[in-house]
Amino acid sequence: MNAFTIGPLMFSPDRLAAVLAIATFLGGAELLARTVDKRFAGWSWRAALAFLIAARIGHIARHFDSFAAEPWRVLAVWQGGFMIKAGVAAVAVITVLYLRRHPKLLIWTPFPAAAAAFMATLVIQLTAGVPPTPLPPGSYTSLNGDEITPSARSGKPMVVNLWASWCPPCRREMPMMADVAAASEDAAFLFVNQGENEGAVRSYLEREGLSLDPVLLDGLSRFSRHYTTPGLPATLFVGADGRLRAVHMGEISREALLTGIRKLQE
Repeated sequence: MNAFTIGPLMFSPDRLAAVLAIATFLGGAELLARTVDKRFAGWSWRAALAFLIAARIGHIARHFDSFAAEPWRVLAVWQGGFMIKAGVAAVAVITVLYLRRHPKLLIWTPFPAAAAAFMATLVIQLTAGVPPTPLPPGSYTSLNGDEITPSARSGKPMVVNLWASWCPPCRREMPMMADVAAASEDAAFLFVNQGENEGAVRSYLEREGLSLDPVLLDGLSRFSRHYTTPGLPATLFVGADGRLRAVHMGEISREALLTGIRKLQE
């Protein structure tokens, strides 16, 4: 499954797993606070905050070069990017410090943590993998006026970005996507505009000074329907055989994009 939508909100499977895991952890700790000791309420919120901060810092440290080039992305948590091991270590430290004077309470702390881990694992397992959908048939007109048949371009891994100029996260990720596409030798890129006419697309790219090649015009959003993507942006990772390997729904970070490209080589 590509994503889950709740009203106007769209969650990729990994982000939904994170949200539900944190909710499960806090809910389990609240149950302990009501039935065992009220200190678990204060512990759970401190532990959850420590997990998020440490996991984010761990991810930033691991991809320091990427963040050094774009320091503002340190706060772009909506792109994802957390190191689970660093978060777990922080929770262990906070737990020991907060409950050090009450060692008997420590034996209860694994229960909400285990419930959270189980919830995250369950969501990930239930949503693992995508159907190996082939590239859509037919040809598309590029912004340069060429007729391009995506299904005939198999033979090399491909990144397909579905976007529109009215979409804020599309606009935020587009300069980074253009930069990676220009430097990448491991995958070809297709930028497939969804639902807009040539004038709107050309005007946006010229206004933003973006150089993308090729840009396909998909006025009827055939790509979105073919891959059943529920929103924009959507980044599709397609193997050399022309079949879908992975989907990233929502704004993608530089490191997630590069990781996706590396996995296409496996």
